[in-house]
Amino acid sequence: MSDGQLATVPIHRVMNRAMLFAGGDRELMLSNLMVWGILAFTSLDPVAVALSLIMCILLAWLLRVMAKSDPQMRHVYLRHIRYRAYYPARSRPWRLNPKATWR
Repeated sequence: MSDGQLATVPIHRVMNRAMLFAGGDRELMLSNLMVWGILAFTSLDPVAVALSLIMCILLAWLLRVMAKSDPQMRHVYLRHIRYRAYYPARSRPWRLNPKATWR
């Protein structure tokens, strides 16, 4: 360190990755499998089993596409919904206080 070099800290990839399961968001993918699996096993109807399998595959594909574009998309969307009451969807820098009048 006395040679004038900066200290480096290794950042491991495993600590910075999103929690994915089968390529999609972990909670959403497991919920998908659980719901469609319960539907398939409780119905005992071949048509319902086929429909649940098709829906499970389609939703899993959609969740994988969503995670590929942004692994944190679910969290961003939930934060957007939670903050919706706090800010308008458009920018108004001249009117920070909604009760203030235009001068």
